Amino acid sequence: MTNKWIIIIRFNKISHKLKLKLNEINSEVDDLFDLLISLAEQYKDVLLPGYTHLQLAMPSSFGLWLGAYAESLVDDITVLQAAYKVVNKNPLGSAAGYGSSFPINRMRTTELLGFESLNYNVVYAQMGRGKAERITAMAMANIADTLSKLSMDASLFMNQNFGFIQFPEELTTGSSIMPHKKNPDVFELIRSYCNRIKALPNEIMMMTTNLPSGYHRDLQLLKEHLFPAFTELKNCLEMASLMIQNMEVKKDILEDPKYQYLFSVEEVNKLVLTGMPFRDAYKQVGASIEAGKFTYSTALAHTHEGSIGNIGTAIIGEKMKAVLAEMGYEKVTQRIAELLNT
Repeated sequence: MTNKWIIIIRFNKISHKLKLKLNEINSEVDDLFDLLISLAEQYKDVLLPGYTHLQLAMPSSFGLWLGAYAESLVDDITVLQAAYKVVNKNPLGSAAGYGSSFPINRMRTTELLGFESLNYNVVYAQMGRGKAERITAMAMANIADTLSKLSMDASLFMNQNFGFIQFPEELTTGSSIMPHKKNPDVFELIRSYCNRIKALPNEIMMMTTNLPSGYHRDLQLLKEHLFPAFTELKNCLEMASLMIQNMEVKKDILEDPKYQYLFSVEEVNKLVLTGMPFRDAYKQVGASIEAGKFTYSTALAHTHEGSIGNIGTAIIGEKMKAVLAEMGYEKVTQRIAELLNT
């Protein structure tokens, strides 16, 4: 057997598998991000109630809502990239964890296989097992958290008492006895799957607690928990994209008088801009609300960065491009292809 094939066979290590799976998740996140950014721009002028404490707060927009989740994915990909950097280190040559008496060139295999670096200390190459999986799970949990929150919002917003969005019948589920039902089963399942993924880092932490240095068979069990989670997260990302792609938003929501108090801050700000102290403006508008004499306009003048009138989709898009450019998985696939063709 040639040295080339020995290298490739030995390359079937946990580090490479993690890199492969991280790259798959990276691709799915990028697809969902592009969709969210595109729809945020499309619906940037469609107003939506904003809530704090689940109470009516201030005007928001579908552009802000969708763009917020897009920017959340930028941070999630940043953490995913950090996990990728941790696993993108060559463990080959560490043998059983204490090195080898063969005069191997570990830097050469690192270069041939497209790793960014190597685990220099052979003992740490073994100690990295469990740690790499835990860090990877944390990166997955962040993405899962974003999807879970998005799913909760969508389930709430399609509720008839809100009625902000709706989906085609084929993407909702009926009831066995209530013919009027259109249930958000897809989002509910995404939410639950993602909440389970959020528990994964702690699961791995507990499975590796108090292990001494060196390899232990306990580490084999990590695969049973981690690799199915990759499939679940990938499926959740695909289904979230499918749902959001087919979402229909309701327009003129804030024309309904029940949302009038969303604009109370706008009226306070207008008085402040005329020179009235904020405290006095707050009291004046508050008194008009209590007396049932509150008047308002739905016209908004939000122009600062990240506000309704300036949601910054282009800038957020550039941030994502910059993060994605640093992943560099193409280098690995290119190096392996070169080896196979040598």
